Amino acid sequence: MSIATESFLVEIGTEELPPKALKRLSEAFASGIEQGLKDAELAYGDVSIYAAPRRLAVHIEGLQTVQADKVIERKGPAKKAGFDAEGNPTKALQGFARGCGATVEELIEIETDKGIWIAYNLEQKGQPAERLLPNIVSQSLAKLPIPKRMRWGDSDIEFVRPVHWVLMLLGEQVVPATILGHQASNTTRGHRFHAPAEFVISHPSQYVEVLRTQGYVLVDFAERSKSVHTQVTEAAQKAGGTAVIDSALLEEVTALNEWPVAVVGDFDERFLTVPSEALVSAMAGHQKYFHMLDEQNQLMAKFITISNIESSNPAAVKFGNERVIRPRLADAKFFWDQDNKQSLEHFLPRLKTVVFQKQLGTLFDKVERLESLTVIIGKPLGVSAEIATRAARLSKCDLLSEMVGEFPDLQGVMGRYYATEQNENIEVAEAIEAQYRPRFSGDDLPSSAVAQALAIADKLDTITGIFGIGQIPTGDKDPFALRRAALGLVRIMIEKQLDVDLYQLIQSSLELHESVESTDALMDEIYDFIIGRLRAYYSDQGISSEQFEAVRVCRPAQPIEFAKRIEAVQQFSQMPAAESLSAANKRIANILKKNSETLPDAVNAELFEDEAEKALWSELEALRETVNAHVAQRDYVAAIRSLATIREAVDQFFDDVMVMTDNLPVRQNRLALLNQIYQLFLQVADVSRL
Repeated sequence: MSIATESFLVEIGTEELPPKALKRLSEAFASGIEQGLKDAELAYGDVSIYAAPRRLAVHIEGLQTVQADKVIERKGPAKKAGFDAEGNPTKALQGFARGCGATVEELIEIETDKGIWIAYNLEQKGQPAERLLPNIVSQSLAKLPIPKRMRWGDSDIEFVRPVHWVLMLLGEQVVPATILGHQASNTTRGHRFHAPAEFVISHPSQYVEVLRTQGYVLVDFAERSKSVHTQVTEAAQKAGGTAVIDSALLEEVTALNEWPVAVVGDFDERFLTVPSEALVSAMAGHQKYFHMLDEQNQLMAKFITISNIESSNPAAVKFGNERVIRPRLADAKFFWDQDNKQSLEHFLPRLKTVVFQKQLGTLFDKVERLESLTVIIGKPLGVSAEIATRAARLSKCDLLSEMVGEFPDLQGVMGRYYATEQNENIEVAEAIEAQYRPRFSGDDLPSSAVAQALAIADKLDTITGIFGIGQIPTGDKDPFALRRAALGLVRIMIEKQLDVDLYQLIQSSLELHESVESTDALMDEIYDFIIGRLRAYYSDQGISSEQFEAVRVCRPAQPIEFAKRIEAVQQFSQMPAAESLSAANKRIANILKKNSETLPDAVNAELFEDEAEKALWSELEALRETVNAHVAQRDYVAAIRSLATIREAVDQFFDDVMVMTDNLPVRQNRLALLNQIYQLFLQVADVSRL
């Protein structure tokens, strides 16, 4: 018997939704509806998600129109409790039957692990989808990730923005429902200016095309994004340049427009004397404009805006946007000129007025700590103390500049420009900007040694300080972005192959905080937090959690050493001996864990009774020097390959030798032998965890 299906469409029409949240809201809306359908056991086909500034919509094909009938088994009392000695039903059984709306004769017996029980099969008729859909939609809307809901008019209804209409169709029929205070209908509204009147959607399949052809709305987010990208690219080419299309800006602009139309504007070339990053920040951040580059990859005195209207007078749109951006760019030029009237170091004393964190002092206090810590980190990297100190001293000065005050996203960038203008050492200037890298996944890392030292110092100072005052990140709460800082810190150390000791640096950083007491427990906690960020980092590279744990438990002090050990474990896992040696090490670890005796430091060969233990000891002695030499050179791959050759001797030992013999000296000697094998492996990793 075939199951009847229909297309389902729901659209929530609102005032303009927050652009940066639009995509997330639409995906969550669809996800909530899908979960509701699964919970209701309604089968469905393809799901399409639509989102535009004034609407969230979900279209589902092949939705089962009626739930399948099902039998629900209700379990009652045990048979021996359901009938008395004469075989008559007890009150408990009679009560169970009444609760099921049945007679005792209609009850059944079922076999269980605990004997025979009384039960009743209740036949439940499936409900029509149109009766279930209103609640499914309402529940999905209630669970949307909206930080702060708003109310409008005199209603108590809350949503992210005021709701003006609700469309809900199952096939050609309107689903009877009241959603967010609005009666569902088969009408929608088009573009606010091009097609503001209501018009009918006769069937869900017509929705996208009707809105495009009659409503001036490209309701498909991906289609709209592609349209914006294509128009911006073509407009730039016609204007003689190349558009720079940032993905985040593209998504935001797509979320701001229902009917995108690209318009090219111009601005005065005198503004090009201002650093291009400041102009781009003004155009993209404030006005959502795309900028253009010429053949020399230099910023052009042009921009591309996306108008949400197909104007009959494009020149007026162009003129209006040019008039709006002019004062923004004029502000940027004014800030640039004003900031350059004094040295970068001129801003340093004013850092005393800006609190970094109440218990950790001001930004000036942080800079003083960075001066010391950058020198410590820079020393093994070959950075002179003078250069390291200067970079740290100027590192936060641009935060008090006029430009960064207006455009906070330019922190570091403007510091580099001001330092360059004032003939500071080029490495110092680059370090001021690079200290914030990596800012996001895939971002470039600091390239010079002084920049790497300053970036590590800046991140480590924040992590140790915040941990030191007990404000450890929990759940989603991480106001100082310590997780990102920790990952950035170890990425620099690993990917730039820096020979630095993380434990020592943590200790040095803690000692610079006057309000923090440095303890071994605190150092361990900070180390675990920082190294813990590598779990996801290596997972993205195909490293299993077991491989990661095999290295983590060894607690290598240097992240670059951690990386080399991970490589060794990865190769070891592919060796024929891996499975056997991992099992053997696990067995050794368990034996040693259960043993409470104090083991001798050295193995006494004279106590050996079996050829297998003599052979194992002989191989271990032959291997030890080779493995130690490889470990000293940090060639952990070679070390693990050498260790893998001991497999047969270990297997033979466990086949032939009784470790836990009653002879105490012999037992302890055998345990000492196993311990030496285990410790030798631990110089690379704890392979028992594989």
